[in-house]
Amino acid sequence: MGAPGPQSLVPETPDVSGAFPRLTSPQLDALRAVGKVVPVAEGQVLARAGESFASFFVVLEGRLMVYEGDPVGADALFEIHGPGRFVGDIGLLEGEPSFATIAALESGSVLEVPIGELERIVTGDPLLGDVILRAYLIRRSMAIGFGAGLRIVGSRFSPDTRRLLDFTARNRVPHRLLDVEQDPAADAILRRMGLDVADVPVVIVSGSRVLRNPSIVDVAQALGLRKTRPAATSDALVVGAGPAGLAAAVYAASDGLSVVLSDAVATGGQAARSSRIENYLGFPSGISGAELAERSTLQAAKFGATVFAPSTAQSLTADEGALVVRFSDGTSLRPQAVVVASGMEYNRLAVANLDRFEYTSVYYAATIAEARECGADPVVVVGGGNSAGQAAVFLAGTASRVHLVVRGADLGASMSRYLVVQVEDHPRISVHRRTTVVAANGGAHLESVVVEEAASGVREEIPTVHLFVFIGATPATSWLGPDIVRDDRGYVLTGRGATPAGASRGFLETSLPGVFAVGDVRSGSVKRISAAIGEGASVVRMVHEHLETAGYRR
Repeated sequence: MGAPGPQSLVPETPDVSGAFPRLTSPQLDALRAVGKVVPVAEGQVLARAGESFASFFVVLEGRLMVYEGDPVGADALFEIHGPGRFVGDIGLLEGEPSFATIAALESGSVLEVPIGELERIVTGDPLLGDVILRAYLIRRSMAIGFGAGLRIVGSRFSPDTRRLLDFTARNRVPHRLLDVEQDPAADAILRRMGLDVADVPVVIVSGSRVLRNPSIVDVAQALGLRKTRPAATSDALVVGAGPAGLAAAVYAASDGLSVVLSDAVATGGQAARSSRIENYLGFPSGISGAELAERSTLQAAKFGATVFAPSTAQSLTADEGALVVRFSDGTSLRPQAVVVASGMEYNRLAVANLDRFEYTSVYYAATIAEARECGADPVVVVGGGNSAGQAAVFLAGTASRVHLVVRGADLGASMSRYLVVQVEDHPRISVHRRTTVVAANGGAHLESVVVEEAASGVREEIPTVHLFVFIGATPATSWLGPDIVRDDRGYVLTGRGATPAGASRGFLETSLPGVFAVGDVRSGSVKRISAAIGEGASVVRMVHEHLETAGYRR
C-alpha cells in the first residue's frame, strides 16, 4: 500500500470477520468508567514499534493510523480506525512489544484505558471482553498471514533459520522470512546493516534491533515472551503447556495454589498446531488451535499462574524427599508437586536420504506460517489420522496440489468421518492409499519424494519441496528419572499400575509421590483434547490431597 495521500481519500480499514468492530454506546460507557478522554493532535504518536503498550486506546473523534515501517513507503502496511474503533492486538494483553506504530491521522480524541483495567474487562466481562479478545485474535492471525512483525533474514534451507521459523510459528508471532537464496531485499538489508552471509540468520525486531543467529531464549526475551522468572518454590509445577497442562494450571491457580507452567517452546502443545479443531465440544463451527491456546494462556495468567517458556525440563529427581526439576538454562525449581504433561514427540519417517532435509524441508505442523512458506507449491502429507487430514484440507487452500500418502486402504480407519468427506471431495487433494514414502531426492534442498504402492510395488516420483509428516508420536519422557515407572513404550504409568500391589496411589499419581501425569504422556490416556483437559482438571484435586497429607498446604 502506498502513501496515505489526502486525508479525505483515506478510508477506514474494512471490518473483516469481527477484526475491526465498532463499539456500541453501552460498551464505550463501560470503558469510560475505567479510562479517561485524552485529546490528540495530528501526527501525534501514541505507541511506537518495539515498545510495549502503556494503554489501550479507543477512537472517539478523528482517526488513528496503525502502520509498520515507513508510513509513506511503497510496502507499508496500514490500518485506519475511526470513531468507536480500538487499536492493538493480542500482544497488548500478553505484554509483548508492539510490531507497529500508532499515530493520529488527524486531530481528535481517544479514550485511554490502563492495561490492567483492560485485562480485567477481557477476563471478566463476557460480552465486551469477548468482542475485544476475538478481534485481537483475528488481527494476530491476519498479521501472521500478511507476514507482518519481525523479519528473519536467512536461507529457508538452513537448519538455524528453520529453528527460528518454527519457534516464531509455535509462539504465534507475526514474522516474515527474507530468503537470501531468492529475495533481493534480503541482500539489500544485509548490506545496509553492514552484515554478510556469515551473520545469518538475522532477526530484526521492530525494524531496528538486530539479533545475529540468536538462540531461542534470546528471541523470546527480545519479544517479551519470557518476562517472568518463576519463584524457586511453588505448590505445583506443571511441565508441558498443551491442553492437559493448561487445564491443570488454570484449575490449580483458580483454587488459590501457586503454580508455575513451563514448556520447551510455547503454550498450546500439539493442539496449537491444528489449523481447525471441528470436533471440540461447544464450538460447532470449530476453533483454531492457536485461538484455543491464546485463550487458555490468558485464563491461566488471569488466575495468577506463572508461565515459564521457552524452558526445557532436563531432569526430575527426589532430593531427600524434595522434588527438584532442573531446566536447560540452569534454573532449578523445588515444587511441592509436579504435574507431568510433557506430551509427545513427533515420529520421523525412516526414509533413505530424508535426514539430509529434516531441518529444511520436513514439517510436523500445518498452520498459517507453514502455508505462507509453501505458497502455491505442491506438498506431500504423510499420515492417515486426523492431524494428517486436517493438514491436507488446510494446505489445499493455498497449494496447487496436495498428495496425501496413507499406509492403509481405508481413510476411515483412523480419520474422523467429517474429515474423510472433506479430503475425498477436495479437488486439489490426491489420496495415495496403501502407499509409503521410500526415498527422498534433492541437492541443497528436497526436490521430490518417491512413493511405493504396497500391492503392486509400483513407484512414483512426486516433485515437492515440502514434506509434512503426521505418523504418530512417542511420549516425551526422556527427561524423567528412573524413579518414574513407565510402560514398555515409554508412557508414564499412574495409579495401581505404577506401584507394587497394596500400595496406595491416586488415579493420576505416578510411582513417585507428589508427581502426577496427565494427557498424552500417560499410559492408557485417551488421545483427545477434551480427555486431556478433563485429566488436567481432575489432577488438581489429587494435588490438593497430596499437599494436605504431606503437610505442605499453606
